[in-house]
Amino acid sequence: MLNFNLKYLCVCMCYMCGGFVLWGQFSYIWGLFCVFVTLIGHNKMGHGTKAHHHEHHHIQAPNKEDVSNLSEGERMELSHSIRVYCIILVKPKDLGNWAAVKETWSKHCDKAEFYSSENVKVFDSVVLNTNDMWVMVRNAYKLAYERYKDEYNWFFLAHPTTFAVIENLKYFLLKKDPSQPFYIGHTVKSGELEYVDDDGGIVLSIESLKRLSKIFEDPDKCPEQGGLLWKLSEDKQLAVCLKYTGVLAENAEDSEGKDVFNTKSVGSLIKEAMANHPQQVVEGCCSDTAITFNGLAPNHMHVMMYGVYRLRAYGHNFKDLPLLPKGSLVDSISSFNINKGVKGKVE
Repeated sequence: MLNFNLKYLCVCMCYMCGGFVLWGQFSYIWGLFCVFVTLIGHNKMGHGTKAHHHEHHHIQAPNKEDVSNLSEGERMELSHSIRVYCIILVKPKDLGNWAAVKETWSKHCDKAEFYSSENVKVFDSVVLNTNDMWVMVRNAYKLAYERYKDEYNWFFLAHPTTFAVIENLKYFLLKKDPSQPFYIGHTVKSGELEYVDDDGGIVLSIESLKRLSKIFEDPDKCPEQGGLLWKLSEDKQLAVCLKYTGVLAENAEDSEGKDVFNTKSVGSLIKEAMANHPQQVVEGCCSDTAITFNGLAPNHMHVMMYGVYRLRAYGHNFKDLPLLPKGSLVDSISSFNINKGVKGKVE
């Protein structure tokens, strides 16, 4: 609270100082101090300086044993009740990734729509007519809630450089109640603010989106244009608005405590694991039920699709069928294996 008050006192005093030239040197020094405090409180650092190891709210995927104890009917009912609407934010410069996402993982959402900064003739999109990322996020959420609040209960926002495994997202959400305020992803702490890094994707339950849509109407708590001196990044601004509604960021992890929303590519994570855990590269890299990776080029999206959805060990049966999208390629392959009586343990 002290940091918050000091920061905004500084903002006010900076403007006051600027108006009184007679303050002279004190005004100049105080102004520099104010800007310094403001920058520390709000600046979004690059990946290399983000503090990923901190005390935060944890939320874990369901325990595999608990899920395996559910009857097939219970699993089917649960999986069908999870309706994921995907929001992908795009700009004309993203055409390559836009096309790749459209052709790959977005097909596994219950519905996916691209929200673009301007009209692009080659692709259909919801045109937002702004280049400001926070305004894009804000308007995309507003439209999604207005149009789909009665059809979908989970809302996943991503950038076109993100690859998502929607089946793993549905598995993670299997025992989560969307009528509760969930705000999930890869959390980062900046000063007193904890937020979900949008590089890894952001998941909101319908309850959180409902609260967010209401706070949008309060320009004092959730302004459309952000701060006066220093503009917050869109993911931080989202966290500020949600915090006013009582919704806090939660770091998503698997049952072993590994992150499932990743802000880096598989290649980058493997390189880090090779450097830090050369004897346990796979274990040190990524979760078996990872949901997202970021920083992928268009061709890497297609490679990921091959590895995640098409490459199969002959004779192995997959027991997570209720989470597969009906009619998908994987669903067809798995159904073929079952109908033919192919059996095997999933490693």
